[in-house]
Amino acid sequence: MPLQTYRKISDLPKTFPVFPLTGALLFPRWTLPLNIFEPRYLNMIDDAMSGHRLIGMIQNEGDDATQPTLMQVGCAGRITSYSETDDGRYLIVLTGVARFRVEAERDLSTPYRQIDADWTPFVSDLAPPDVTDLPKRETLIGALRAYVTRNDMKADWSAVEDAPIETLVNALCAGCPFTPPEKQALIEAASLRDRCETLIALLDMDMPGDDEGTIQ
Repeated sequence: MPLQTYRKISDLPKTFPVFPLTGALLFPRWTLPLNIFEPRYLNMIDDAMSGHRLIGMIQNEGDDATQPTLMQVGCAGRITSYSETDDGRYLIVLTGVARFRVEAERDLSTPYRQIDADWTPFVSDLAPPDVTDLPKRETLIGALRAYVTRNDMKADWSAVEDAPIETLVNALCAGCPFTPPEKQALIEAASLRDRCETLIALLDMDMPGDDEGTIQ
């Protein structure tokens, strides 16, 4: 099913696999490349490719390495690019479709985890967002410049200036070294406007991040 045919909740599956990965954010209409090598997730990709091709990206809550508790909100993406390497890894790209709330986790025999999803809180994700009421672009860029300076980071300023606003907001949410709870606040923000306002608030925080890097 092409992405443009996801128009209403009934177009989306109730049950689907999830890939718990703390720090990796997916948003509607945003892409996330993944390098898949664990056997259970290779199995997950095989099954997804033979079915609806949707996978939920979700962060973990807590430090239980064997069966970590899932955060309550994640984002489902469709596999839109797929290739296999000579050493048996899968290189895929997920394109975000819509966020979901975990309704229940299925007790199934698959080696990967599956959930029942409630899509209703995020039905607006299926349509392009309203970008007319966002904070001013210069406000966001100003907060980013201060954040980059405080953290001794680099940024591709030509890309920052030229990117569509939704792309810019999502790229910064995904690329900045925020903590897992901060990233969860970004994924749970009700609208693009709320996400942008939360992003600016995080960029404006006085405490520098622990990691250094390059924002693209």
